[in-house]
Amino acid sequence: MNAKYCKESRVIRTTRVFPNDVNNHNTLFGGRLMNHLDQVASTSAARHSRKDCVTASADSIDFLSPIQTTDSVCFESYVTWTGVSSMEVFVKIITEDLKSGERKIAAIALLNFVALDQEKNPTKVPQVIPETEEEKRLNESGLERSKIRRERKQKGKELTAFITTNHPWEVYF
Repeated sequence: MNAKYCKESRVIRTTRVFPNDVNNHNTLFGGRLMNHLDQVASTSAARHSRKDCVTASADSIDFLSPIQTTDSVCFESYVTWTGVSSMEVFVKIITEDLKSGERKIAAIALLNFVALDQEKNPTKVPQVIPETEEEKRLNESGLERSKIRRERKQKGKELTAFITTNHPWEVYF
């Protein structure tokens, strides 16, 4: 399986912020942003693997500055690191004030996807080749984040071992 450059999985989507997209602070709903994030990231994963992919985790979503109704929002995603069947996708969210032209990074995120074969089992993905300084820096720290994901997943399994699936109204009676 041939390796692919990060740029081969790059996805760019730009959208505007409209009144129905905002919360009571008149800034973009976090959930609306996360919806866009997952869509562009999953497209990057599918573009890299050329397989069906599922979101395995959202490692982090860091909201750095509010997104206003005067902004356009550009989501840029690409695969930064790969395991055997998993792909880490980085997404940066850049706002542009449509009146002043000022651009800033509003949020960054790292998501993890798994490629699936026709039987819906994890399947191998190509390795990734970083070129830019940004891509190289993210790629170099990808293995460390993968280890943290595995540890977090194990702790999640341990936690769910004693969490009840009873109806909430049955727990308190």
